[in-house]
Amino acid sequence: MKLTRFTVEGRTRLGKVVDDRIIDISNAAPEAGHSMRLLLEQLESLRPAIEALDAPSFALADVVLEAPIADPRKYLAIGMNYQSHVDEAEAAGKTAPKTQIWFNKQVTCINGPFSDVDVPKAGPDMVDYEAEMGVVIGKRCRHVSREEARSMIAGYVVCNDVTARDWQFRSPTFTLGKSFDTHGPIGPWITTDDEIADPHALTIVLELNGEQRQHASTSEMIYDIYDQIAYLSEVMTLEPGDLIATGTPAGVGIAGNRFMKDGDVVRVSVDGLGAIENRFVNER
Repeated sequence: MKLTRFTVEGRTRLGKVVDDRIIDISNAAPEAGHSMRLLLEQLESLRPAIEALDAPSFALADVVLEAPIADPRKYLAIGMNYQSHVDEAEAAGKTAPKTQIWFNKQVTCINGPFSDVDVPKAGPDMVDYEAEMGVVIGKRCRHVSREEARSMIAGYVVCNDVTARDWQFRSPTFTLGKSFDTHGPIGPWITTDDEIADPHALTIVLELNGEQRQHASTSEMIYDIYDQIAYLSEVMTLEPGDLIATGTPAGVGIAGNRFMKDGDVVRVSVDGLGAIENRFVNER
């Protein structure tokens, strides 16, 4: 299934995407409201009812797609997880990490798949893009083995880990540079795990104003998704709806000293998951 949040007729609802239509599934989980996190907490038991729904429906062209999950408790992201990105960072004088390197994106950064992204008036002159595949946790879990990890996944999203590089580098942690409002566009929907044969065999592409800047396979991750979940769950309880951004390949803007400016359009696509496209605008 492709699960989404969408707004139509002034109301935000939960839905599933079937071809070029969205079927409203709100009645299958009325207590969830329009919270995908609450729906995911009950998805296993509600799935038969959701799959059976075929009305009411709306044309995709007539709705606004929202961030498929707007209220996760955690948004975690791994740094330097594609060798090609490590290589370009080392060429710029950065040291490659010896272990998994994690940081938070504060959840207030989450943005819609086709919403504008701010070039903030707070002064970042180095706003950058990072094409990533995101993982959405489906079950509360701790101390997960690598072998168990896939069973904890609800599904996958397309992410752009927008980064204010100057803010990132001025702090011992990446959090501030990764967490500006609007700097977490995700979507266009959650593709459930059963629809993806192998999440490590997908092509990820980023285009800036129609020009390809990043192109890689998720097979190129240094630490794959199952290693990531096992590693994180040694530290913390992962909960339904938690987001994990799995790393970006080579081609980020800082490598070519090309940063986002007003009017730039960035499109990120992942095989089987769809695409998101966001226009960067000067914050008003």
